[in-house]
Amino acid sequence: MPMNAQAAGMPSMMPANTMVQGAMTPQSVPSGVPVTPVGVGMPGLPGQPEESYVENILRMNLGKVATLYMTYENNSEWNAKIFKGILEAAGRDHIIISDPVTGKRYLLLMLNLDYITFDEPLNYTLPFGTAR
Repeated sequence: MPMNAQAAGMPSMMPANTMVQGAMTPQSVPSGVPVTPVGVGMPGLPGQPEESYVENILRMNLGKVATLYMTYENNSEWNAKIFKGILEAAGRDHIIISDPVTGKRYLLLMLNLDYITFDEPLNYTLPFGTAR
């Protein structure tokens, strides 16, 4: 039975077979079966729509002012924070924004991202000229 992290002062128990001496245990995949990494889109096949990901949408909108709503679980000082700034970069696991007044930059983890708002229309075009 998982333990409450705050009540016991210890992290919650991990599901079985996920950690072995601090290293991740790979999942069993039958030999000869191709494996596509999570978050990697396959090239468009006829009849299949292209996949879009948050980081790609953000990259299409670099330079725009964004408001990012983030939550931080088990944080007694602040559980939720709002960041507003100019979108400078986006990767699979992070977003970089800057404060236009101070120039201070923030590296934020996608893991904590709830949602993002923009005060202007977004650029959103799928590859190969297919707009949505």
